[in-house]
Amino acid sequence: MNLSLEPLSVRTTCAYCGVGCGVKATPKGDGGTDIAGDSNHPANFGKLCVKGSALGETLGLEGRLLHPQVRENGALRQVSWDAALDRVAGQWQDIIAEHGPDAVAFYVSGQLLTEDYYIANKLMKGYVGSANIDTNSRLCMSSAVAGHKRAFGEDLVPVSYEDLELADMVVLVGSNTAWCHPILFQRIARIKETRPHVKLVVIDPRRTATCELADLHLSVKQGTDVWLFNGLLSYLARNGAVDAEFVARHTNGMAEAVAAADVDCADPAAVARKCRIELPVLLEFYKSFAATARVVTAFSMGVNQSSAGTDKVNSIINCHLLGGRIGQPGMGPFSITGQPNAMGGREVGGLANMLAAHMDLERGEHRELVQTFWQSPRMADKAGLKAVDLFRAIEDGKVKAVWIIATNPLVSLPDADQARRALEKCELVVATDIMQNTDTNACAHVLLPALGWGEKDGTVTNSERRISRQRAFLPAPGEALPDWQILCRFAQRMGYEGFDFNSAHEIFDEHARLSGYRNTADDVPRAFNIGALAGLGQQGYDALEPVQWPVTRLESGDLLGQARLFGDGRFAHADGKARFIAVVPRLPVNTICEDYPLALNTGRVRDHWHTMTRTGKAPKLADHVAESFVDMHPQDALLHGVRAGELARISTAWGSMVARVQHGGGIARGSVFIPIHWNGQTASDARVGALVNPVVDPVSGEPEFKHTPVRVEQFRLNWHGFILSRRELNLDSVAHWTRIQGRDFARYELAGRQSIADFASWARNLLGVQGEQADWLEYEDRSAGVYRAVHLVDDRIDQCIFLSPRQDMPSRAWLAGLFSKEQLSEIDRVGLLVGQPVEKGADTGPTVCSCFGVGRNTICNAIVQQDLQTVAQVTACLKAGGNCGSCVPEIKKLLVETRVAVAEERAA
Repeated sequence: MNLSLEPLSVRTTCAYCGVGCGVKATPKGDGGTDIAGDSNHPANFGKLCVKGSALGETLGLEGRLLHPQVRENGALRQVSWDAALDRVAGQWQDIIAEHGPDAVAFYVSGQLLTEDYYIANKLMKGYVGSANIDTNSRLCMSSAVAGHKRAFGEDLVPVSYEDLELADMVVLVGSNTAWCHPILFQRIARIKETRPHVKLVVIDPRRTATCELADLHLSVKQGTDVWLFNGLLSYLARNGAVDAEFVARHTNGMAEAVAAADVDCADPAAVARKCRIELPVLLEFYKSFAATARVVTAFSMGVNQSSAGTDKVNSIINCHLLGGRIGQPGMGPFSITGQPNAMGGREVGGLANMLAAHMDLERGEHRELVQTFWQSPRMADKAGLKAVDLFRAIEDGKVKAVWIIATNPLVSLPDADQARRALEKCELVVATDIMQNTDTNACAHVLLPALGWGEKDGTVTNSERRISRQRAFLPAPGEALPDWQILCRFAQRMGYEGFDFNSAHEIFDEHARLSGYRNTADDVPRAFNIGALAGLGQQGYDALEPVQWPVTRLESGDLLGQARLFGDGRFAHADGKARFIAVVPRLPVNTICEDYPLALNTGRVRDHWHTMTRTGKAPKLADHVAESFVDMHPQDALLHGVRAGELARISTAWGSMVARVQHGGGIARGSVFIPIHWNGQTASDARVGALVNPVVDPVSGEPEFKHTPVRVEQFRLNWHGFILSRRELNLDSVAHWTRIQGRDFARYELAGRQSIADFASWARNLLGVQGEQADWLEYEDRSAGVYRAVHLVDDRIDQCIFLSPRQDMPSRAWLAGLFSKEQLSEIDRVGLLVGQPVEKGADTGPTVCSCFGVGRNTICNAIVQQDLQTVAQVTACLKAGGNCGSCVPEIKKLLVETRVAVAEERAA
């Protein structure tokens, strides 16, 4: 009898943002993997955003780093693990012997698992004896860490996702939640449907997709958040919205904080002028906050990524402390993290100024406690170099060896060209990565292959302090190893004991035991305590369900997590009281000037992630925003001589880049917005990090990604074009290009400055088409400068190229559909030469709903033809908007625009 066994699903956790969604991965017989949301995971209850849904498209081994390599005479050579690690250990030992432990450093990532992070931190601080280990989390949430420690005494997020649903008012500050944390946003949207009185306030200089659901949008001027919240603090104090008993029993410093706020922010009219918002809008926000007990203020990069980020965090927390809006259901300040394990990194002391288990590097008793537990030979006794300072020290020659793990600083750091100069001068650059070609890896002397998502095993912690298992469901490819194992092998070569781990669960067990070690000796125990998770063993670790820390074990043996903190009014300062922090508002360090008259803001787009080494592989994610862009107000564009749809050069005192101008309708005059994702592999000149002001917050060390003075100028060109090709192309000869991954091809958007004397010869050479016998269809209008050609192989489209002096070229969506055909029909060939589809409906238009691949034209046609009036009707008809919902704001906009267009057409 033949029995067909269904493949088993593996419950794991998403690789993207800090929401920490549960995922069910089911390997398929054809080598692929089905991805679905885990309905039992309390972060997402089965929902996934488009990035999470497309994880299966990112698992291929194309471009993977699969073997250790060393660079000799400028070329990489494959070597054994022993040879690679022997080289690294030998050079590290020599550098430390000659220059001391502070001459070496780690630069790691919030995309590491907690077990990897723990080993890196233990190795550097407890054995090398230096705190020179920092993380790309410095770039996104270190201001929140610093603000929490100042206010609460420990880096503690007091709320739970459930509180967003229990609140009567949700304030989103500097967070495009609809695009950057879609599952949380959809939870908020569903609550507003069932409880319409819930008020949603969005505070953001831009009008983003998140604002479409908002009851109130405060489009504050960049950098004025402290004025806004100091003004709120002053308003609450003057209008009696103070929980006097809570303040007296559980806080210190209120009088000083309110006095500081009153200096510049006591007059709401003055605050409104400073923030550049209407006074009635400001007062509506202040009055609503004062009248609502259950308020959650959720903040993200728009608050943290600032030279005043820590003060912004504390100005928000001050307002919650004043009214006692903390520690109870439906209320509290809420830092939403950007990376999947930024919280786990904080737990193990991944930042250069922290110790493991939320202990403080500057406190001698904490250093002694950790060193005693680790039984380590030494302990770092001062803070290490934070990210920006670290790369300056590398360029200055003070740090002579750096090991970069799971991050791409030559794209993500501010003043990113300085980071390149630093690595080019460094004696030893080691990079552990899953991808072969990144901007950073091009500077590495040693490349070490790591396991990727789906292959590695461990834990992550999300924004609400929930620890979840990330479980492997794919075999290790090539010679790739888990990061913790690479580090342990290195540590053993360095002669260090204490790194003889055989599995991730053994590391987690030590991490859990450290969190509980001597954690009752103080009057105020450390809140981070997962000691109840020690001793799980491999079976218990494998079966671990998502749980929020701190964790206790009941008499029954069941584990009990804690949804929110401070319910008893006890904080982590020695006296058990929270601290109001007196903050004085200040503008960004570098202000706009005649040479750089606009303020640059940076951030994410809906369907991409960080530097795109993962999402760039997924065709589903490619089309919604295919190229980097600069979003600016139409009047600013006119003033600077650039037009929507054209390319422009954006320059700052630190660097420049090229991007396509757009008018998104949500940007104020004087500001521009550019996304962070494009790198040297996906575009010729689109790294926004090269532009960003490297000034940092004096407390947290977090850079100012939200305010850099820039200028925008024309990028003069002779022609525009695009290519779709089944083969990778070398486009070094082209002035500007962007690469976009398609289903069976790569798409390249091109622009050139040179004159092309012979279109056919130039195009054939660029595409690598040799011989007169090639099946080559072409059309040329020499007078108009228009050229298009198609290369066919066995009647199947292999490559096509379209060139024009203008932007109005054929639909990429229509052409992409032709690549899925095994054989082109005669009508397809006619369309290619004509430059547009002959068949009606063949052009679906730019992607709106990436989850279901629904284009703009399809949606607009359905609205007209079926008289659709609501998003729900569009979803019922086309499925668009029916999964993660992040395209719902765009569908709403299309409904309005299409109905207006139809009405105008009928009126005409």
